[in-house]
Amino acid sequence: MTSVAIESAHRRVVAVERPIDLAATLAPLRRGAGDPCHRDTPDGAHWHASRMPSGPVTYRLRQSHQREVDAAAWGPGAAEFLDGLDRMLCLDEDVADFAPEHPKLVEAHRRHPGLRMLRTGLVFEALAPAVLEQKVHTVSARTSWRTLVRRFGTAAPGPAAQGLLLAPDAETWRRIPSWAYHRANVGPQRAQTLVRAARVAESLERTAALDPVEATRRLCGVAGIGVWTAAEIAQRAFGDPDALSVGDYHLAAIVGWTLLGRPLDDDEMVEYLEPLRPHRYRAVRLLEISGQAHRPKFAPRTPLTDHTWH
Repeated sequence: MTSVAIESAHRRVVAVERPIDLAATLAPLRRGAGDPCHRDTPDGAHWHASRMPSGPVTYRLRQSHQREVDAAAWGPGAAEFLDGLDRMLCLDEDVADFAPEHPKLVEAHRRHPGLRMLRTGLVFEALAPAVLEQKVHTVSARTSWRTLVRRFGTAAPGPAAQGLLLAPDAETWRRIPSWAYHRANVGPQRAQTLVRAARVAESLERTAALDPVEATRRLCGVAGIGVWTAAEIAQRAFGDPDALSVGDYHLAAIVGWTLLGRPLDDDEMVEYLEPLRPHRYRAVRLLEISGQAHRPKFAPRTPLTDHTWH
């Protein structure tokens, strides 16, 4: 790959052998509408701001063809990002051993052959919002994410018109005062987990080079990080197609209602999906993007919890 400077951007076109659905593949990076670090624009482009080891980067990815991705990147981390784009989009993954038997999964796989996993390699980038989403309603967690990034993040490099922000680095997360977490509706347990993780962020980043089992063990060595959070990280940073979010408030019930017509608990879900190993997370993503994942409207909802003071 040769980077070409055009309007201060590094550019690259990636051609792939197997079709890629860029929008579905990148969707897990976006933490809800209004995510300060991510933007999807009407021209079909996906913008994101990250902190690479070599420095900050703003990148724009756009699918110009079923088998082609146009990439542009700005900032000190631009060259590193583009060099690793094939790896990030898991262009090397092999799905030959993914052979679901349930008709809904078979159809979803047939209709969405371009779904890829994500392997950003950026552990703390995936960890911080995942910790904020622990045991709270997604709406509340994403509001907290926007509040903290807007307050403690920094301007991303590249086109100012996009207005993207870089999420705080680990040192900044560590130094955010407890009252600021509280005002962002982040309870003490999640705030303390973030601070503990930030203290060992450098070692956590190295888990991206480990096998999934060992990486999960290392992540779970941080008090407050369990298998659910580790799976959420693995889904974005490690490209792990088997990273099932066990412990999710809704997932087991959704899998049960969608595939069996009845709810499941976590243990039942794990047992039922065992034949799909090592592609259990891939199966869940296929159900999500195919629009088939569902549960009855009478199912319980997670409560919105307010940790703020007035």
